[in-house]
Amino acid sequence: MSTVEIPDAAAYDIDLELRETAVRRASTIQPEDVEPASQLTFARNVFIPLTTACRYTCTYCTFYDPPGQASLMSVEEVLEVVDRGVDAGCTEALFTLGDAPDARYGSLHETLESWGYATIHEYLADACERTLEEGLLPHANPGDQTKAQMELAAPYNASMGVMLETTAEVTAHAGPRGKSPAQRLNTIKIAGELQIPFTTGILVGIGETKDDRAVSLLAINALHERYEHIQEVLIQPVVENERWRGGSPPTEVLRDTVAMARALLPETVSVQVPPNLAPVRDLLDCGIDDLGGVSPVTVDHVNPAYAWPALDELRAIAEAAGVPLKERLPVYDRFLDIEGFISEPISDAVSRDDPAGRRYRSVIEGESLYHP
Repeated sequence: MSTVEIPDAAAYDIDLELRETAVRRASTIQPEDVEPASQLTFARNVFIPLTTACRYTCTYCTFYDPPGQASLMSVEEVLEVVDRGVDAGCTEALFTLGDAPDARYGSLHETLESWGYATIHEYLADACERTLEEGLLPHANPGDQTKAQMELAAPYNASMGVMLETTAEVTAHAGPRGKSPAQRLNTIKIAGELQIPFTTGILVGIGETKDDRAVSLLAINALHERYEHIQEVLIQPVVENERWRGGSPPTEVLRDTVAMARALLPETVSVQVPPNLAPVRDLLDCGIDDLGGVSPVTVDHVNPAYAWPALDELRAIAEAAGVPLKERLPVYDRFLDIEGFISEPISDAVSRDDPAGRRYRSVIEGESLYHP
């Protein structure tokens, strides 16, 4: 078997023998080799697409818009969505934005400057701070970041995230505006250095192989072993949309990949499959334990053609698995008691004796599932 390379492997202390062992193990893992989860969790959120400008042009993505068409939400627009989420009993504000827009998006930079911000990261930090004050816990996904950029918004986020997608060089990322696996890995590493509870994951069906998926999961695990900051890993299939006509991976591929993730990752790291994009009921015996953030208020702005399931459908999925369903915050409970992982603004928000603080604590204590 040929060696499967991890970008900048030496920088992450990924041992060659360990890597090859994991790939060999992954080739033999079957769903029956893992145990089904004892419960399923989800977070109730609102989805805030802060800007659709992005430096990348991935061939499967409908989220980004070209220069002249990209949107940029104002603080007033953000807070209007936040207020709707508060009224619906949500706890999370999921901020998604394209990777830092470059010089192609001149009008966006002009707008930010007129609002008093030098960069989109400064604006994200302010929007997250305002959201926290308004009564939701931010979880931001700003794409690739430097340490200085991540430090701006981190204090106002309960958790953050970026999809690794794959460590492989695939044609879906090709071209002069393609994603770099090494940059993605470095962003996950920076989050670990800053002790940020972090979400990442892989995309399935964008041209990678089974060995590639094993290597990607191993790279995530290696960074988690060093920093202990990964809270969940998504196994997300690519889906048909106006830019992607390559189809979705077969259910058997998803079953094998979910089982692989459960076998290669520690038990403390949740394995999540988005229920609006994947046949979750067919994967329940493969080790998934989280259904992700689901919104009763907003659409999935990354995959707008794929509606969130109603909250009652999540209960039906859990009943089909024969396990309880538990609502969670955007930050997993175990991080709340680990020194250094929760910033003072987030800690204060969770402990305050106000409606938001009481709502957060009711979720932590298992008293608030959902209100159909």
